[in-house]
Amino acid sequence: MIEHSKIATGHLARQAIVYLRQSSASQVENNRESTDRQYALSGRARELGWPTERIVVIDEDLGLSGSGSVMRSGFARLTSEVALARVGIVLGLEVSRLARNNADWHRLIELAGLTDTLIGDADGIYHPALFNDRLLLGLKGAMSEAELHVLRARLDGGIRNKAARGELRRGLPVGFIWGEDDGEILIHPDEAVSHVIRTIFARFAELGSARRVWLWLRANDIKFPLRLGEHQDLRWSEASYHGVHAVLANPVYAGAYVYGKNRHETVLDETGARRKRVRKLPRDEWQVLIKDHHQGYIDWPAFEVNQQRMATNTQPRPHSDASRHSAGAVREGGALLQGIAHCGHCGRRLRTHYRGRNAAPGYHCAGKIIVDGRGVYCLNIGGVQIDEAVAAAFLEALEPARLTATIEAAERLESDREATLKQWRLDVERAQFAVNRAERRYRAVDPDNRLVARSLEREWEEALRALEAAKTELARREEARPRLLSSQERAKLLTLGVDLVSVWHAPSTTARDHKELLRTLIEEVTLHVDRDNACARLTLRWKGGATGQLEVALPRSRPATVRTDEDTLTLVRRLAPHYPDAVIAGVLNRQGRQTARGHRFDANRVGNLRRHWNIPACKARPQTADGDILTIRQAASVLGVAPSTLHRHLNDGLIRGEQITPGAPWRIRLTNELKARFLTTPDDGFEPIRDALDTLGLSRQALLQRVRHGELESVHVIRGQRKGLWIKTIDQNPTLFEHMP
Repeated sequence: MIEHSKIATGHLARQAIVYLRQSSASQVENNRESTDRQYALSGRARELGWPTERIVVIDEDLGLSGSGSVMRSGFARLTSEVALARVGIVLGLEVSRLARNNADWHRLIELAGLTDTLIGDADGIYHPALFNDRLLLGLKGAMSEAELHVLRARLDGGIRNKAARGELRRGLPVGFIWGEDDGEILIHPDEAVSHVIRTIFARFAELGSARRVWLWLRANDIKFPLRLGEHQDLRWSEASYHGVHAVLANPVYAGAYVYGKNRHETVLDETGARRKRVRKLPRDEWQVLIKDHHQGYIDWPAFEVNQQRMATNTQPRPHSDASRHSAGAVREGGALLQGIAHCGHCGRRLRTHYRGRNAAPGYHCAGKIIVDGRGVYCLNIGGVQIDEAVAAAFLEALEPARLTATIEAAERLESDREATLKQWRLDVERAQFAVNRAERRYRAVDPDNRLVARSLEREWEEALRALEAAKTELARREEARPRLLSSQERAKLLTLGVDLVSVWHAPSTTARDHKELLRTLIEEVTLHVDRDNACARLTLRWKGGATGQLEVALPRSRPATVRTDEDTLTLVRRLAPHYPDAVIAGVLNRQGRQTARGHRFDANRVGNLRRHWNIPACKARPQTADGDILTIRQAASVLGVAPSTLHRHLNDGLIRGEQITPGAPWRIRLTNELKARFLTTPDDGFEPIRDALDTLGLSRQALLQRVRHGELESVHVIRGQRKGLWIKTIDQNPTLFEHMP
């Protein structure tokens, strides 16, 4: 930096920014020499003439790459200061410290040239407004970007070349360790670790669902090993679904070496900012796939079968390509054909439903067709007769395999218990090893060093407690273990096993067991319903491609034996033109009426009753006119009073109303005469009801009685402090006073 002639007085009046950056946190931690050299640029700025108070150091980008794939707040701050013409010079150790991509670098050069800002590095001071300096800065930026590309290409090429030979050492899943030779992968020497992994694959082969394997591990309290780091000890914790699924989906467990399963991409979000994402690639796009690379827990054909099985367990999206072939995982519902039944009319997969108090299963097609302007299902059928027919065909097909299936079931029960107990025995061995190690460490320490001895003694005691807990749990499980079958009991079991129908209908056989057994032989069932002949035609597609036909008779629909009584129907016909369904339901309930099934009425039941008997619904009335019949609420809104006021006048008999039936809402005929009785200001001779009681010397009951008989004239004042009922007490008929005491 010897070109002091480019520094003008205007530059010295602005700030001098020293920009610091290193590509990674490890460089910041380990490569301190580069960091110190960049901070030393502050002294160089003072030598060039900038005072200390106008020297700004921007170092918040330490540990961030300058390739442009990450957001650098320090560089953004630098760019904004340059754009505002607040910077006289920008100092950096080299161009690559400012930016390693041409987009950011040329944007900074453009802004610096427009705002007369200098750029300085270890080679000199440049003025971006000058052509030669601008050209040199552009070449330096291009070379910096090329350097990054070359370095990355060299590293990636070496990595890919080593991965293509299966020798690139990367993180291994739990259950494997690296050997001493290049690319050598060995099964973990800890028998407890390998036993858990083998148990997961064995359980999946039996249960067919990653979730059910996870639940089995949780039910038997089998711990799962976790690796926190390459050089750290394993940690045993409660099994998680993610851990079980990762074991089943990882091809390394099938003896394959894999590299490049994912692709890192940079995309623009809705704000235009760059974001990184990881996209999983299909198998045919993996960069490296070496089968039989090392000894696995399963072979490659078994791995492919497991992947296909997990794919079918995933619920497909509607109308997707997989929806036609994926049956989904077996669930707890009683519908035997859940997931494998398809509509014989449109080909869609049937959905299940349950109705009635006993939750009888049924099947319906989710695809609707338009009939008379309304959408209806193209298939909707009860599943009791269908399931019984398919179960009978399944049991008939199993006739030759009954004995073999019973023997395998008994052996499987015994092996399951043995697998669970083996894991607990290994836990006891692991706890015993921890005790022995803690004891050796305690005995090796100097007894006088009590600070260390107390800690080792505490670890020894904790290990002893863990060993005792493991032994207690093993003893409890050994005691709860059912005893093995004797030869006589096995022979009796085989005799009973011949009757597979009894086993199928046994209370201990769950609906999930039924469906799992059914799927071992039946691939798909297609239902076609013929309502005219009251039958369902079933096409069974067996494993291997064979098909079979079944015809199931359906119960014919019978006329309803119960119906709503005629009095209730007549009342509904009278109320429907005037009131909505909810109001009609309230009237019927207040009169103690019930539906044909003995239920209380609600809006839905009244609506269904109307539609069944073609009773028209209440329609909204136009704006009221003189003499129209209104509800209490509507009349109160027109007269300017509260609905409770009209209810009180109806109870006192001061105004007249009507009900279609007892319990129905009151209605009022709004006439001009009635409107004239609700005033804002009363005429002369009217007094409030309290004053009228004193003037006339009557009780309230006697006064209201004479108003009802028309002997006294009354109006209702709707505003003011003395609003309410007013009585006319002056110029009354003389006969009125003859009744006074």
